[in-house]
Amino acid sequence: MKQQIEVFSPEETFALGKKIGEEAEPGTLIALEGDLGVGKTVFTQGIAEGLGIMEPISSPTFTILQTYEEGRLPLYHFDVYRIGDVDEMDEIGYEEYVYGQGLSIIEWAGLIRDILPKTYRAVTIEKDLSKGLDYRLITIEDIGSEK
Repeated sequence: MKQQIEVFSPEETFALGKKIGEEAEPGTLIALEGDLGVGKTVFTQGIAEGLGIMEPISSPTFTILQTYEEGRLPLYHFDVYRIGDVDEMDEIGYEEYVYGQGLSIIEWAGLIRDILPKTYRAVTIEKDLSKGLDYRLITIEDIGSEK
């Protein structure tokens, strides 16, 4: 199933993420795509709040992975923008997280598409400046799922 949702503010992006976090089940993987500055971190912050995580969420651009354990599910937040080779994912224990009981979010997931599981939720955030500075089109698609 593919959904397209229009949002007109960072607050709406956050609220959509929060709703997804509230509904998330163990083992969920969100492959998150979008250009720099479209709101991937704001969306992720919403998911974290939906999971009950109250600590500050920032993009793990330089560390590749941030883990947050205090919510109803653990959150594993990957940013693979700076990854040089998919083999680097093995070094950080990628499969242990992605196939575990938490919720994994992978920013720039297209860079490691070859090692993504067969089923995941693809989320793409796009700007359209003709509709306003804060307008975003968020496309959500369940890949490999029977849902």
